[in-house]
Amino acid sequence: MGGTQDKAEGKIDELKGKVKEGVGDATDDERLEAEGETDQVKGKAKGVKGDVKDAGEKVKEGINKAFD
Repeated sequence: MGGTQDKAEGKIDELKGKVKEGVGDATDDERLEAEGETDQVKGKAKGVKGDVKDAGEKVKEGINKAFD
């Protein structure tokens, strides 16, 4: 899975989390609100994972160019 896919999945998780958190807040459902917050953190982590993968690919490309 590439960095772009991780970042996209992360954004989806963040959005899903915001919706859950909002619904949980509106209905006084603390469990749903907490799940929403957790989903948002997971989404941000996936985004960071995607950034790291992209950076790794750039480093790899730079090394390959240096030795060609």
